[in-house]
Amino acid sequence: MGGIAGGSGAGGAGGARGTGGAGGTGDTTGTGAKGVAGAEGAAPGRDPRRWLILIVLCLSTLVLVVDNMVLTVSIPPIAEDLGASAEAIQWIIESYILVFAGLLLTAGSLSDRFGRRRVMIIGLALFGIASLLAAYAESPAQLIAGRVVMGIGGALVMPSTLSILITVFDEEERRKAISAWGAAAVVGLVGGPAVGGILIAHFWWGAVFLMNVPIVLLAIAAALVLMPESKGPWRKPDFAGMALSVTGMTALIWTIISLPKDGLTDPSTLVCLTLAVGALTGFVVHEVRTAHPMVPMSLFRDRMFSGASFSLVLLTFANGGLMLVLTQYLQFVAGYSPTEAGLAFTPLAVATLLFNGLGAGLGNRIGNRIMTAVGLAVIAAGFAVLATLEAGDGFTPLGVAMTVMGIGGGLAMPAATAALMGAVPEEHAGVGSALNDTVQQAGAALGVAVLGALLTSVYSGAMPAGTPDAARHSVAAALSDPALAGAARDAFTSAMSATFTAAAAGVLAAAGLALVLMRDRGRAAHPEPRTTLAA
Repeated sequence: MGGIAGGSGAGGAGGARGTGGAGGTGDTTGTGAKGVAGAEGAAPGRDPRRWLILIVLCLSTLVLVVDNMVLTVSIPPIAEDLGASAEAIQWIIESYILVFAGLLLTAGSLSDRFGRRRVMIIGLALFGIASLLAAYAESPAQLIAGRVVMGIGGALVMPSTLSILITVFDEEERRKAISAWGAAAVVGLVGGPAVGGILIAHFWWGAVFLMNVPIVLLAIAAALVLMPESKGPWRKPDFAGMALSVTGMTALIWTIISLPKDGLTDPSTLVCLTLAVGALTGFVVHEVRTAHPMVPMSLFRDRMFSGASFSLVLLTFANGGLMLVLTQYLQFVAGYSPTEAGLAFTPLAVATLLFNGLGAGLGNRIGNRIMTAVGLAVIAAGFAVLATLEAGDGFTPLGVAMTVMGIGGGLAMPAATAALMGAVPEEHAGVGSALNDTVQQAGAALGVAVLGALLTSVYSGAMPAGTPDAARHSVAAALSDPALAGAARDAFTSAMSATFTAAAAGVLAAAGLALVLMRDRGRAAHPEPRTTLAA
C-alpha cells in the first residue's frame, strides 16, 4: 500500500515516519503497513491515539449494523402506525440495501480521492439526519425517503472505517484491530433485535431510529478530534466506472431480492438481470482498459485477494441463510418472541468475541491461509449441528451449534479480512474496503434468495397433500390452523435441515478455496503510490 506522509506529532501515524509504502519519508519494503522503515531505518511509528481511533471506527460500524437489525422487530408497529401496505413495507426494508450496495464501490473511490475521514464524517452526518427524518416520519413515503438517505450515508461510512483502520494500524497489530472492528458488527447483529424490542416496548417505533443520533454525534466529534485524514494520490475521476458500478450493483441486488417472489421468468426480473449483467460486464471491461480505473482489476490476479474474496462470498452466502431460517425457526417452531429470538443468538456473539482475539493472535503466528481454512471448517461443523435440530429440541443443541459457529467466525473472519485488505495497495484502501463490503453484501443477498428458495421448496413438498396454498407456502399461515400446526413445524424443521446442509457445504467449499488459492507471503517489495496522512 502507499506510503503515509504524516505531519509532526499528532499529525500522522507516529510523526513524520510513514507506516507503509513509497510515500512520506519511508522506503517501500512491503505491502501496506508492512515492514516500512523510516528515513533513518527506524521501525515505523505508531499513532498513540490509534486505539481511540479504533473505538470511533467501531462506533461508526456499530450504528449501521444495529439500525438494520432493529428494523426486523419494528416492522409490525410501523405498519400499524403508518398504515403501510405490504409493498410499502418491502420498500422500507429494501430501499436501504439497494442504495447501500449500489454506492459502495463509488463511495470507496471517493474516500480515496477526497479523504477517508472527510467522507466518513459526511456519511455519519447524512445517516444521523436521515435517522431523525425516519424517526418522525408520518407516512410510508417519508420513512422510505429517510431509509434511502440512510443508505447513502451508510455507503459512505462503511468503506471508510476499514480503510482508515488499515492506514492507522501496521501489519503486526492489524489483525487485532480488524477483530475488534468485526466484533462491533457482531454485537450489533445480535444485540440489535433485543435493543429494538426494548425500545419499542417502552417508547415507540421511532426510537429505534432516534437512538442513532447521539451515537452519530459522538462518532463525528471523536473523529474530528482524534482521527488523522488520509487519502490516495490524485487520480483522474472514473465517472464511467462509477455509473456502471452503481447501475450494475443496484440491478444485481434488486434481481436477487425479486427472484424468490417473482421468479426468473417475470419480465421485471429479466430486465433487471439483463441490466445487471450488462452493466457489470461493461464495468469490468472499462476498468481493465481505462488508464485511471476506479477499481484495479489486477487485484483479482492476487491469489490472497481472490482467495479471501471468494471465501467471504461463500461464508456470507451461508450466513445470510442462517439469519433468515433460524429467526423463523425460533419464532414459528420454538415459540420465541422476536426479542427472545434475538437474545438466542447470544452464544454466537460471545464465542465470536472471545475467539476474535485468539484468532488475531494465532494469525500472526501461523498465517491467514490456515486460520481462514480452519475457522471456516469449524463454522461448517456448526451448520452441520444445526441441520440435526428437531421440532421438539430445547435450546442446548442450538446453543452448542451457535457456539461452534462463533468460534469458527472468530478464527476465520479477522484472518480473511486481513488477507484481503493486506493485498490492496494503500492508495486504493477505500475502494479495497468497499470491495470487501460489496462481496459480503452480494453473498448475503444471494444466500437469502437461494437458501430461502430452498427452504420454501422443501417446506412446501413436506406439507401433507391437500394443504391449502397459503399454508403450503407460509409456515405462519399454517400455524394459524391447529390441524396443520404440527405438520407445519415438522415440515419447516425438515426444510431447515436441508437448508443448513447446503450452507455447510458452501462453507466447506470456502475452506477449500482458502487452502488452494490463498498463499501467505513474506514481505516482498510491493511499491505503491503515496497515501497522505494529515491531522
